[in-house]
Amino acid sequence: MRRRIDAPAARELLAVYARTGSLDEPEKKIAARFALEEFAHRYPGRSVEIRIPWVGAVQAIAGPIHTRGTPPNVVEIDADTWLAAVLGMTIDPKRISYSGTRADISQYLPLFTLAGEGSLVQDRSKHDAATAY
Repeated sequence: MRRRIDAPAARELLAVYARTGSLDEPEKKIAARFALEEFAHRYPGRSVEIRIPWVGAVQAIAGPIHTRGTPPNVVEIDADTWLAAVLGMTIDPKRISYSGTRADISQYLPLFTLAGEGSLVQDRSKHDAATAY
C-alpha cells in the first residue's frame, strides 16, 4: 500500500490526541487516515473493510478476499472512536458497527502507545504476536 499521509506529522497528531483527547477536524482526518494506512500496512489482506465515514476506508487482514459489492466483513467506526481504539484508550463498543464473522478487529489493537515524555511508539508486541503463526 502506498502511503499518502506524512508519517512524522501524523504521529505527532496521534500523540496530541492521546494526551488531550481532541484535535480539530482537519487534523483528526489526517490522524485517522494515517491510522487506517498503518493498520492496512501491518495487517495486509482484503478480508475485512474498515470504514470511517467522511474520512476513509481500507481493506486489511489476510483471509478470504472480496472482489465485488459490499464486503462480507465490515467495521464502521467514527474518527474519534477509531483514534481512541488505535491508541488503546477506553472506547464505547456501541459506537462501532460490525458485520461479518471476521469483523472483530480488537485483537489487532492498539496500534500505538505513548512512551516517555508523550512520544508515540508503535505497539510491536501485538503485531509480532499476531503475525508469529
